[in-house]
Amino acid sequence: MNIESAAVNILKRGVELDTKKRYTEALVCYQEGLQILVDKIKGEIDDSNKAYLRKKVEEYMNRAETIKKLVLQQKEAGQFHEQVHIENNSTGHSYKTLFGRFLDEEVQYVSVEDPYIRSFHQCQNFLRLCELLVRSCPNLQQIVLITSKDGKSEGDQREWFTNLSNDLANYKIQLIVKFSETLHDRQITLSSGWIIKIGRGLDYFKAPENKFCLGVYDMDLRNCHETTVDIVHSKNIKQSYG
Repeated sequence: MNIESAAVNILKRGVELDTKKRYTEALVCYQEGLQILVDKIKGEIDDSNKAYLRKKVEEYMNRAETIKKLVLQQKEAGQFHEQVHIENNSTGHSYKTLFGRFLDEEVQYVSVEDPYIRSFHQCQNFLRLCELLVRSCPNLQQIVLITSKDGKSEGDQREWFTNLSNDLANYKIQLIVKFSETLHDRQITLSSGWIIKIGRGLDYFKAPENKFCLGVYDMDLRNCHETTVDIVHSKNIKQSYG
């Protein structure tokens, strides 16, 4: 596949997401595809091809700018809502792919509400999220986890959280764990105002078929359970974090 074909495929994916009103995902595709086309123009010798590529860049750039304004308007009006349906046994839904585009320098505090961060694999999922937050949010100061106690291995659960807390402290990030026996909702709240509500919480990945297969480490290759993800934005949250 040549560079131009790669750009076309990414931009087509952007149009598909755009049509489904998954605007923030579409914007990522448009930006990636446009960058490839711009790089292609720099090395293009044929004037007619260069003119054609410039026209395409202008078209998609205009659409990208329109989406940016639309998302901003919806955020300001408190009307932004984006929904992603993860189908059973589908792949390509790691935390980074699903909501990594919202993790940036604006995020200083993160709240994770999930009653099922108890067993080993569930705590591993939370660890994966923390790793992503550390890599993506340079100004992150605090992570708050609200979950329930594991009645069978509460000691192990607390030990895992203590180990993780000590590691996060090396990055000057405080981990606060709170336990609730009445918690039901599952959501991730970012101090930038974004709220990610995952029907199954963090635990939507299926177990790998064995210990030496694709998807053991790369979660984009891991099969998933069916679930729905709702992404909204609230100015009130951003204001409450200062």
